[in-house]
Amino acid sequence: MEITTTTILFLIIGLIIGCGIAIAIVLATGLGVGKKAEAIIEAAKKEADKHKRDTLLELKEESHKLKLETDKEVKERKSELLNTENRLLEREKSLDKREELLQNRDNALEEKNNNLTLMQGKIQEKEAKMDELLKSEIEKLESISKFSKEKARDLIIERVENDMTKEISEMIKEREQEAKLEADARAKNLLVESMQKYSSDVATEQTVSTITLPSDEMKGRLIGREGRNIRTIESVTGVDLIIDDTPELIVISSFDPYRREIARVTIETLIKDGRIHPARIEEVYDKVCKDMKSRILELGNKAIQELGLTKIDPELVSLIGRLHFRTSYGQNALQHSMEVAKLTGLMASELGENVNIAKRAGLLHDIGKSIDFEVEGSHVEIGANIAKKYHENAVVLNAIMSHHGDADPTSIISWLVQIADTLSAARPGARNDSFDNYIQRLENLEKIGAEMEGVEKSYALQAGRELRVMVKPDEVDDLTSFKIARDIKEKIEAELQYPGTIKVTVIRETRAQEEAK
Repeated sequence: MEITTTTILFLIIGLIIGCGIAIAIVLATGLGVGKKAEAIIEAAKKEADKHKRDTLLELKEESHKLKLETDKEVKERKSELLNTENRLLEREKSLDKREELLQNRDNALEEKNNNLTLMQGKIQEKEAKMDELLKSEIEKLESISKFSKEKARDLIIERVENDMTKEISEMIKEREQEAKLEADARAKNLLVESMQKYSSDVATEQTVSTITLPSDEMKGRLIGREGRNIRTIESVTGVDLIIDDTPELIVISSFDPYRREIARVTIETLIKDGRIHPARIEEVYDKVCKDMKSRILELGNKAIQELGLTKIDPELVSLIGRLHFRTSYGQNALQHSMEVAKLTGLMASELGENVNIAKRAGLLHDIGKSIDFEVEGSHVEIGANIAKKYHENAVVLNAIMSHHGDADPTSIISWLVQIADTLSAARPGARNDSFDNYIQRLENLEKIGAEMEGVEKSYALQAGRELRVMVKPDEVDDLTSFKIARDIKEKIEAELQYPGTIKVTVIRETRAQEEAK
């Protein structure tokens, strides 16, 4: 029991001592921490003071830098403002000077205007005085000459009429000469047509065709026994077969080129075949005629397709194809007709006319030449009858009738056909005329115009059918230009040889030109 109490007492004392020790330890530990804390706080204060001093120094440096930059920028702005102010002052000075110049100019213009007004008044006064002087002079002249203004004018007109009487008589003479030339041309056409329908011993290059033989023995075979083969050939083909002493060559003569072509093809076929007797000749001739009809249709259709024409009667197509075997002064009639059609179509398109009708009129204008060896009359009359037969347009009919002046043109297309026909026939190389002679004739014509006094330039136009002369306006007056035209006409008539007529045109032109700036 005592042990237990003692033990408990010791335990309690131990506990009290332990607690005391613990409290002492705790108190001792707390005192150490406080010191450390105070040391830390003191160190922190020192560090804070140091940072504060550093920060203040940095702030002072930044503030100084900012102040320097601000001062610099302020100085730059002040400099710019000063420069701007100087420029504005200079501009104001220049504007003041300009305003002063404008004011001076206005004053000068106003002074000039006043001077012009004064001068205009003086000029008007002088003009009035001049009119009075002219009027008084005219009155004095009338009193001295005992002629009034009206009488003088009548006298001048009478003199001009007397002077023009010679010109009128010359014009009448020219018209008579033109009528004679036209009559001669018609007479020549009649003679040529008669000669074409009549086969004579004399033939030109356009009325004969030559055939080369493989040997002279073929001549005898073509003649045949007692001449029966040659008689058969001539009778069935309607041509003359000329077999002379020319080696390995025979000549086919006929004024009808269509018959001549058929005969040529027939004889060449017989020569290649070798069998030559009357029955064979007739057989080959019939076959060639059929083939020729097909060829003619082919040529006609080709021409129509090339021109872009439609709705043409097959018989009329055949007549167009036959133009291929017709020539005029060595010019192929079909090629000439197509050329006229193309030219007429081009001109019609430029003028806004019907191009198809224009081409049709150009193609058919010489259609009468396809059968003028078979029908009486000129190719114009024959062509007009053909156009009526196949119900061609009235414009086409008039173009056919008027392209050689046999009728008056009633439409623009008729005039165009005339022009195209002239161009196609008159161009160099189209017909049997030397190109060198053609150039020489034009040069001589221009030379005559250029030799006249006061002439500046001279041009030959329309294939030598017209001469245009440009005169110097400061040397030649209007009346003198008429004299120059008459002198050129007389010199051409005296020195040159030419078909038809040549129109002489003298041009005098004065131009006044200024340039506004």
